[in-house]
Amino acid sequence: MYNSFISIVGVLQADYQLKHLVAYLKATHEQLSSSFSDFEIILINNHLNEQPDHYINELPAEVRKDVFLLNLSANTLKNHAILAGLDRANGDYAIVFDLELYAQPHLISTLFEKSRSGYDIVYLRSATRKLPWHIRRFNKLFYQIMRRFSALTIDEGAYDTRIISRRALNSLLKMRENLRYMKAIYSIVGFPTTAITLDKAMEEPEKRSFQERFKTSLIAIASFTTFLRSLLLGIFILAFVFMLGIVANALLVKFAGYDIFGNPGEAVPGWTFLVILISIFFAANFLILYIMSIYLSNIYQEIKQRPLYIIESIRRF
Repeated sequence: MYNSFISIVGVLQADYQLKHLVAYLKATHEQLSSSFSDFEIILINNHLNEQPDHYINELPAEVRKDVFLLNLSANTLKNHAILAGLDRANGDYAIVFDLELYAQPHLISTLFEKSRSGYDIVYLRSATRKLPWHIRRFNKLFYQIMRRFSALTIDEGAYDTRIISRRALNSLLKMRENLRYMKAIYSIVGFPTTAITLDKAMEEPEKRSFQERFKTSLIAIASFTTFLRSLLLGIFILAFVFMLGIVANALLVKFAGYDIFGNPGEAVPGWTFLVILISIFFAANFLILYIMSIYLSNIYQEIKQRPLYIIESIRRF
């Protein structure tokens, strides 16, 4: 038995998960009681239509005494619900453990054993995900943007289930951002991290709509990458090149009588001046927008007040 205090955090995100709740709590409690000296199970009720209380009351008293239920007053993003549980966690290690893993409680000890090899964060991943083809395409594009336009290390196959050491959790809880994308925050926190690859792809822990996935992606891209600023720079460069082409075309028509494609043309009085003026203002507008985006990006980075650095450990010799 390990002489460690373990906090299990489980999020009740959808009503269908309630049918697994009793099995989840029994299996998790049995695994924890046989392997760890002290533990707690923190459930977060993300404002479900049906209350989980009567499911918990079905459990034996020795199981109920280690269960804590946090009822959120309104439905929120799963990442925010996870944070509510992590804020409450008191253990030496906190394990975010999805309810879909109710039949595999041994993964708790597997995660803990792996963390004892010198890792502060160990997460579950799968090489394949059970997703519709259009969601897979969207995810691929999203992770390409995240890798290309940020310095973060984000695993496309990572699940929410992971173990976090107390020192890593303390640093993670300093990231008090309203728009949270947990995979990016785990990467910012750093600390030695590794993954355990599941042999079989886990069923998706929540039925999320494409609209919700798109919203979460926008949050992550806007908060953790320079993609939108780089996109605006690209649009400015295209606008500038387009302006040069239009100006050259207008001047050729006026003074040479043919356009840049060699077609004959006749200039209307005032047309050349008007086209050049509009093209210059068109490019100038995008230049101004790009400059403003730099200032807004810098302001945005400042008001988030992320720690400038995180100390992993201090050694004395």
